[in-house]
Amino acid sequence: MSASNAKLTLAEVCAELRISRSTFYEWRAKQRAPRCITLPNGSLRIRRHDLESWLESREDAA
Repeated sequence: MSASNAKLTLAEVCAELRISRSTFYEWRAKQRAPRCITLPNGSLRIRRHDLESWLESREDAA
């Protein structure tokens, strides 16, 4: 599996962004979080590519 195709756990994403799980869920409720995959057991996964695209879309055009 390529690095851009990797699927990150919610804990990995929160650690990378330095946010709490509750902040991520708040963003998700407001539809401001990166796209997520919901597994049958309810766990979330975020594709590395989706996280990178989401971060790029939030860059300031300074």
